[in-house]
Amino acid sequence: ITCTSTRSAAMAASLWMCRLYLRGRRGPLRSIEKSNLRFRSSTSTSSVALKSEATHRSDESEAIDERKSFYTLLEERQAQSERSVLISCPPKINENIFFKYLSRHGEINTCFFYESFGVYAVVEFSKKESVASLHDGIGIPSFQNEATVPFKSRLVSLRLNNPANQTNSQPAVQCLKQSSIPINELIQKISKVDSIDQQLHTLMNVYQLTDENIRLRFLVCSLLKDIAAAYFPECSIMPFGSTVNGFGKLGCDLDMILDLDRIRGRNLKAAGPFSLEYQMKRVSSERSVTQRILSVMGECIDEFGPGCVGVQKILNARCPLLRFSHQPSGFQCDLTANNRVAVKSSELLFLYGSLDPRVRPLVFSVRCWARVHGITSSIPGAWLTNFSLTMMVMFFLQRRSPPIIPTLDQLKNLAGPEDKSVIEGNDCTFVRDISKIKAQENTETLGHLLQEFFEFYGNFAFSKLSINIRKGKEQNKPETSPLHIQNPFEPSLNVSKNVNMTQMERFVALAQESAWVLQQAGGKGPTGTRDQPWGLASLLLPSISQAGGKSKKKRKMEPASQRIKSLLESLKTNKSQGNSTEKNKRTVSSSSH
Repeated sequence: ITCTSTRSAAMAASLWMCRLYLRGRRGPLRSIEKSNLRFRSSTSTSSVALKSEATHRSDESEAIDERKSFYTLLEERQAQSERSVLISCPPKINENIFFKYLSRHGEINTCFFYESFGVYAVVEFSKKESVASLHDGIGIPSFQNEATVPFKSRLVSLRLNNPANQTNSQPAVQCLKQSSIPINELIQKISKVDSIDQQLHTLMNVYQLTDENIRLRFLVCSLLKDIAAAYFPECSIMPFGSTVNGFGKLGCDLDMILDLDRIRGRNLKAAGPFSLEYQMKRVSSERSVTQRILSVMGECIDEFGPGCVGVQKILNARCPLLRFSHQPSGFQCDLTANNRVAVKSSELLFLYGSLDPRVRPLVFSVRCWARVHGITSSIPGAWLTNFSLTMMVMFFLQRRSPPIIPTLDQLKNLAGPEDKSVIEGNDCTFVRDISKIKAQENTETLGHLLQEFFEFYGNFAFSKLSINIRKGKEQNKPETSPLHIQNPFEPSLNVSKNVNMTQMERFVALAQESAWVLQQAGGKGPTGTRDQPWGLASLLLPSISQAGGKSKKKRKMEPASQRIKSLLESLKTNKSQGNSTEKNKRTVSSSSH
């Protein structure tokens, strides 16, 4: 009876959190963090009024329509970026004077400061004309022993005309953090909450991209588009992947696409006795076009792009790209061209993350667990990628009873004529209107789902079966690779082809261990002192199995390793010592009275 009551209470709590999420839900691209509100309250009076007004307008617009489509949100973000400038600032300036100086060019919607090789301010005006007005008053710098490339962009520097009078008495501006907290701080933070469900939500809230960080990412895309527009005036550069799919972590790379498909003049219908066509260079293939365009873009970014360093041309990859660092923002950037399938994948993940409030916390937590244990890595190699891991979470959620999210084929069946999409011969059609998708009736808690995820893949027949989110069911593997995850829009591709057997065995072993730890906890909350890691926090502790994974000798699969047993014994010992210490304190206290 006690177990049944506990489980019912947990489910009720989970349902309450789901309803609360759905009642006040905002799309991942439009989230505004509480930390930003604390920042606003600590700044000067005029800047507080300015930012609060902008925030109020933003909240009103979100209340009108919380279910805007993926591309509508992209267009809104792109419009914001076109009205924005990036300003390098002295560390100590008077914010009132700064805002007053810029306000001469028009009303300011948003402004925030951050650090990356110096202090920078992102300033968004209400109208694009204000940016043009600002440009009219910007000078070209001159240096005694160096020359400058006279390329004018919206990345500018603020100079103090009287530095001695303007910096001595001014406090340093308050900068927003653009990186995630260290793992040890995260473990301490989530160890202090009351349930595993709250741990997963806390982890997501700490790690997810903030509204300001997303604004900065779109602004970097807009600055690069200004360079590309010299050759292709109607092009656009937009982010894809983690920046826009709702699963981006602070500090993640900025993946971008140079979109040339929207250039007008394609497939025009003939009218009248004549028709005109542009004269253009002809090359052997679309791939060759992409390589040539990216090669030229690489030269331009390297030679003319302020703040862009370390440009690499990786043109012979399956998907040609440019890789470079954008120092003013601190982002590592990858730029591709016409990679529209990747954009559709981003839209699909965005849709899945919007369907159920449990999807994003579960993905964030599994990704964090994988990174801590070296299952994923920022370095290319034989590790699982975040995209592969996310596909595995989606497949797991499709396999629940009842399912938590629909399969891709089910989304395709709900699509209308306006949703039709075929890219390079691949059917990428699925419904875009989230209101057409029926809510699922699954009521499992996040804590239960986390344990079930590890049990599901700890016992999955990877040697025989393939993961396919289009069908939502296991299929026989078409190849012998250790892990086969079918690309949802390019069925012939295995998105996890890079993973080797060693990494696959490590994943399975750690999944089994993690399932066992959560099973032993039984879904209970913290006991004793809140400083001891429990639940999800205990799964994020450093793993000594990484050292064992380097050995060539195959490790025997066990439902629970000695490391986990030792960990639990250690926790019990600490708890006992804590109780003993508390008892001694009470005894001493009684004696003193």
